[in-house]
Amino acid sequence: MSAYLDTHVALWLYAGETERISKRAATLINRESMLASPIVLLELEYLREVGRVAATPQTVIAELKRRVGLAIQNRSLEAIAEQALDLDWTRDVFDRLIVAQAALDGAALVTTDRTIRKHYPKAVW
Repeated sequence: MSAYLDTHVALWLYAGETERISKRAATLINRESMLASPIVLLELEYLREVGRVAATPQTVIAELKRRVGLAIQNRSLEAIAEQALDLDWTRDVFDRLIVAQAALDGAALVTTDRTIRKHYPKAVW
């Protein structure tokens, strides 16, 4: 089984803030193959540009590849966008696309986001 990481969880892992991660999520991260949507790269860059993150997306992803075996899961952007059209419960484009990609793969998504957890049955926290 594989699971996707939401952007904030990827940042916490990168920063070594594992105490912020629930026991259930930590178990999943340690047990399963971890994936990230390429959209996470874009959101990381956005957060860097607005001054909320200092590290580059490439640095974060490279470190998570080393630490937890993270893999960027490439999918057709068209397929992701098609899936995201039905996710009208959020206005956050990053969330829509990340959830859509996890849904296309039938995968869990590790996230603290309450809105995602309310609407995506495979969200884990």
